[in-house]
Amino acid sequence: MRTYIGGHQAVSDIDFVELALGTPVELWLGVEDESEMERAARLDAARDILADNPGFPDDAIRVAAEAIEMHAPELFNVIPLARPVARRSARKGAAA
Repeated sequence: MRTYIGGHQAVSDIDFVELALGTPVELWLGVEDESEMERAARLDAARDILADNPGFPDDAIRVAAEAIEMHAPELFNVIPLARPVARRSARKGAAA
C-alpha cells in the first residue's frame, strides 16, 4: 500500500513523519556529532517554527497518534501467554 501526503509519496517512516509535519526529523532530534554552533542554530530554527505555528505540538502529537493507531497490530504484536497451572502440594502428616 502506498501512502501519499500532499502529493508526495512517503516511502519510509522518516518520509512519512517529515511529510506529515512539514519539517525534517533532524530539526527536532538533532544529528550525531553536531557542533555546539550547529545545535544552537537548529534549536533557534525550531523555536522560530514553534513561535510561528503555536498549534504545531498538537499537530505533531496527532500525527504520531494516527501513525500508532494505523500500525498498532505491527507495533503491539502481543501474544497472550498461557496462565501457569497452580500446583497444589498435598501436605501429609501432623504439625509438630
